[in-house]
Amino acid sequence: MWPWGHLAVAYLLYTIYTHRDGHRPRALPVVVLAIGSQFPDLIDKPLAWSFGVLPGGRTFAHSVFFAALLLPTVALLAHRVDRPAIGPAFAIGHLAHLLADIPPSVLLLQDFSSTTFLFWPVLEPPAYHSPDSVLAGFLRYSMGWYELVQLGLVLIALVVWYRDGTPGLDAVRRRLEHTVSKTP
Repeated sequence: MWPWGHLAVAYLLYTIYTHRDGHRPRALPVVVLAIGSQFPDLIDKPLAWSFGVLPGGRTFAHSVFFAALLLPTVALLAHRVDRPAIGPAFAIGHLAHLLADIPPSVLLLQDFSSTTFLFWPVLEPPAYHSPDSVLAGFLRYSMGWYELVQLGLVLIALVVWYRDGTPGLDAVRRRLEHTVSKTP
């Protein structure tokens, strides 16, 4: 799945999570959710595609073993800094990423062979084409039915995010303005 698809899936799951208690998503947790939704690819893709350290773009940070260590650590740190809402936000983002990377063939064809990346290094990741770099991965982008479904999810997520009051947008905008104003 592409980054915008991961973000859309994560946001839709997170808004359901927050609305269950009658609340709307808040700015900081949504920013952390966005980071969590990209986190596995931010680690695995460069280490595999650009540096050749990992055997594939879905290995180390895509593993449930990594998640089992990472997510409690993030939750503990969130409580330490008195921001408990960012723990679940990051966890939902990260876990949504892992689930969204499971190909449709698992459900459609009951073919679970493409889920072995979740259990790396115990199981070998499935073989798939790995580009030479992250940039090459983006350059090979093409639209098919799967990408159209992702685009639909992005549009739905944008509407829901807008109805939620665009949480996180003002915080990111203020941070960018602050950073730009300090640039000589």
